[in-house]
Amino acid sequence: MATEGILDEARRDALAERLVEATLGALEVFSVHIGWRLGLYAELADWGPATAAELARRAEIDERYAREWLEQQAVAGLLEVDDAGLPADRRTYRLSPEHADVLADPDSLAYLAPFGALLAGIGGALPEVVAAYRTGEGVSFAHYGPDLRDGQGEINRPSFTHELPSWLAGIPDVGDALRAGRPLRIADVGCGQGYSSVAIARAFPAARVDGLDADAAS
Repeated sequence: MATEGILDEARRDALAERLVEATLGALEVFSVHIGWRLGLYAELADWGPATAAELARRAEIDERYAREWLEQQAVAGLLEVDDAGLPADRRTYRLSPEHADVLADPDSLAYLAPFGALLAGIGGALPEVVAAYRTGEGVSFAHYGPDLRDGQGEINRPSFTHELPSWLAGIPDVGDALRAGRPLRIADVGCGQGYSSVAIARAFPAARVDGLDADAAS
């Protein structure tokens, strides 16, 4: 490999460390995706602390996988374990209220668990993206599958639910018409899974809202 200039080892090592950290971070996000997809965070948030056997029973998953996921989540600092010195089958794991906001509350503005689905969806379509670089063709949104679709919809949901109405109300003329309670008809183009349409309709009940999207699955 031909290079020019003197090798700056510190700069090289900084990039290598950055890529290692990014890889570890991506793997951790994938573990969050598993917990989100299987409803494990929701089980812990809604029904309280659990052993591996209890979580497996609640979520209807294999006990061994439940135990390994719980242990990994505890090591990563995402879950808390009551007594790590107990035998594996007797340890109780809990989701703190602070982490529940991020991992289990779909209406919280801090909710970020669906980022795992976004990452999984993008990763699943990478072969098509690599091929597109060679051919110059595009990659259909449908190729990214339900993970990207659900991840994008759920990530946008809190902002649409809590903030979209005020964004619209701040637009000159549009805001005045909405606040006046006129029977407007609103086209929400590119509505995705519809959380934006629902938020507009709830905030302005006099309006008729049509949610439109070219992606049939959405």
